[in-house]
Amino acid sequence: MGKFDAIITQIKTMYGKERSFIPLHEPVFNGNEKKYLIDCIDSTFVSSVGQYVNAFEKIITEYTGAKYAIAVVNGTAALHLSLILAGVQSKDIVVSQSLSFVATANAIKYTGATPYFVDVDRTHLGMSVSALENFFSSVEMIGGQAYYKPTGQKVGAVVPMHTFGFPVEIDKIVELCAQYNVPVIEDAAESLGSLYKGKHTGTFGLLGTYSFNGNKTITCGGGGIIVTNDEKIATLAKHLSTQAKIPHQWEYQHDMMGYNYRCPNLNAALACAQLERLEDFIEDKRKTAKEYANFFENQNVTFIKEPEDSRSNYWLNAIFVSDEEDRDAFLKETNENGVMTRPVWTLLHKLDYLSDALHYNLENSIFIEKHLINIPSSVRL
Repeated sequence: MGKFDAIITQIKTMYGKERSFIPLHEPVFNGNEKKYLIDCIDSTFVSSVGQYVNAFEKIITEYTGAKYAIAVVNGTAALHLSLILAGVQSKDIVVSQSLSFVATANAIKYTGATPYFVDVDRTHLGMSVSALENFFSSVEMIGGQAYYKPTGQKVGAVVPMHTFGFPVEIDKIVELCAQYNVPVIEDAAESLGSLYKGKHTGTFGLLGTYSFNGNKTITCGGGGIIVTNDEKIATLAKHLSTQAKIPHQWEYQHDMMGYNYRCPNLNAALACAQLERLEDFIEDKRKTAKEYANFFENQNVTFIKEPEDSRSNYWLNAIFVSDEEDRDAFLKETNENGVMTRPVWTLLHKLDYLSDALHYNLENSIFIEKHLINIPSSVRL
């Protein structure tokens, strides 16, 4: 008898006892995916021009309430381009969280900026408002811009992430940043469909970004989206993502450095089909989370529930175990028994190539790294 037999049995019961392997999160294709892909291929428009790219963007604006959406190749590209659009420059400081997927830090590094990692909250796993307030206590305003006093660097942006689909207190973060004239870029890669106080995550800041990678709630293989309510930013985003090419019937003229970031029509076709099922998927995932929550009430672990004033998409369900030793034992026993589980990412400030990143008092992040485990979270429809 293993220590975690009851949990393994529960997960296998939920996802099918006959399965030899239960992944952490697998895609579901049971709608119009093949139909739209065949239509896209028949049209011959399979690259960055086509009706599905435009439809993808339109569906996202209608769903989230954002005024503008720009489809790009993946979530990392969406973050990188958003930082540029927000005016982040080389040597700026960009405030984010060490408890995040590495793409957040990579996008910051692409711009030449310096990441500054603040702590997260244990309830929603995202950026702590009090930790951000502490950071701003070391800022001075010069000419309407915020500068970090210890290094003299301008604060270019703040990038909170809605971890595993749990919304952060994004309204407080936006309000705080507005006092210092610092733009907010929401890393909503994992939280499409999550709501905070009735409003979609990704739509509170100057810009928001979503990911449609193969392991997300819905996927188009790759794919990302930038959303904003600023028309000038949206226009520039589309221009930059298409190599900054000036429209012309035959000439190739480019007025600035651009990026090959535009989403291909093939990916967009897949996204359009997946988006038709998004609310069904979220309803199903929330039922799974409720089932887990009820089960774990009688286990020696803590199931992480959505915070107050929120609707989480429960992209990845997560639990806290008692200590690091239990975490490692749980990971070993579940994976050896065909149930895929994973720890949270290695904290970003611990990665060698991010050794130049600034950070302060990451107590909660360190606790979460030692105690958190993600458990199977696929749609079960």
